[in-house]
Amino acid sequence: MDGILRTRVGYAGGETLYPTYGSMGDHSESIQIDYDSTRISYENLLEIFWQNHDPTYRAWRRQYMSAIFYHDETQKKLALETMTREEQRRNKKIQTEILPFGKFYLAEDYHQKYQLRQHRELMAEFKAMFPRTIDFINSTAAARVNGYVGGHGTPDEIKTNLENLGLSATGSKRLLEIATRRRD
Repeated sequence: MDGILRTRVGYAGGETLYPTYGSMGDHSESIQIDYDSTRISYENLLEIFWQNHDPTYRAWRRQYMSAIFYHDETQKKLALETMTREEQRRNKKIQTEILPFGKFYLAEDYHQKYQLRQHRELMAEFKAMFPRTIDFINSTAAARVNGYVGGHGTPDEIKTNLENLGLSATGSKRLLEIATRRRD
């Protein structure tokens, strides 16, 4: 998506120090999104959030709860406004929690860019581009490709962005095949 710089998965919302997947404590599985506010607004991100899951579902464990972690009063206000709007639209109580951001802990490496990791040939190219795992995790290109192989984005959008992804001609062709197959 245009304007998204990077995504990383991890844990947030709790007090437990250094949570892991096996010992999450009071945290929830979360996604951290870095974005360019001149290309996509926080309100646009909230709309995507509301559209891509069922916020009326009450999670059976804190680990899986729906939450928005705001960084300032403006974000809090927008989150609450869009939640009210969404509750009226769905005519159901929203279970999403609106919470102040505290600390975000990166999840283990094998959780990062999970969809992309399912495609060995593309991963080989990213490992060559980013020998250090943290650089791969922080890569805008890896975040985009992860989204594309996960079924987000149209083939035309992917074609438009191919030259910015750093993939070889073979890798680019393979990405388009995967994206086209997922849409059929």
